[in-house]
Amino acid sequence: MSRLIVLDTETTGLSAENGDRVIELGCVELVNRKLTGNDLHLYFNPERESHEDALRVHGLTTEFLRDKPKFATMARDVVEYLRGAELIIHNAAFDVGFLNKEFELAGLAPLRQYVAEVTDTLVMAKQLFPGKRNSLDALCDRFGVDRSNRTFHGAKLDAQLLADVYINLTRGQDALLIDIDTGENDDAGVVVDVDLRQFTLPVLMATEGELAAHAQVLADLDKASNGKTIFLLQEPKSMA
Repeated sequence: MSRLIVLDTETTGLSAENGDRVIELGCVELVNRKLTGNDLHLYFNPERESHEDALRVHGLTTEFLRDKPKFATMARDVVEYLRGAELIIHNAAFDVGFLNKEFELAGLAPLRQYVAEVTDTLVMAKQLFPGKRNSLDALCDRFGVDRSNRTFHGAKLDAQLLADVYINLTRGQDALLIDIDTGENDDAGVVVDVDLRQFTLPVLMATEGELAAHAQVLADLDKASNGKTIFLLQEPKSMA
């Protein structure tokens, strides 16, 4: 069973080392790339004010958070929920740094002691789309993920959006998963993971006959367009 937890946090500011705290944790569980509904969503009283810039992003006021539990009282529950899973996080260094600080304050080991792996979707996106904007918003737009109901950044909502983005990001690689439905129920599928690295794909060159047939097709197209085909007007590129 492949258990993934897509995770996001909201914080009072940008620096855990300078005293900023986690105020919201949102987690969405996927098993074999399917949403299970076994999600986790918690608000925390950070015992400090949010920076103005952070407040404009998440909208979680001190008044709203005042009666919420402190992170330390929920830390062990968070650990048990995350234990053994692969975490999917966008810009993972930020969230992992904050969670490590919260765990430290609660007397617990760092996050990576409890989870199987941490996958950073920002790193993945930069590799797939070098030189392009790869924020969560940009990726939602690129993959057609609906974020129309997102007024503020919220950890649970952002985790849900990221889950959809992650499925799209991996659709061409580890999503070469063949889900075979037995027809008995939705969970009775067999998943086959195909690793293309084990294959050496041959390069098949066109034969003389195929090249001649291709040339004839191009000639016929040129004749039909009265000599206006663009590909014959272009200078051939050097193969050197």
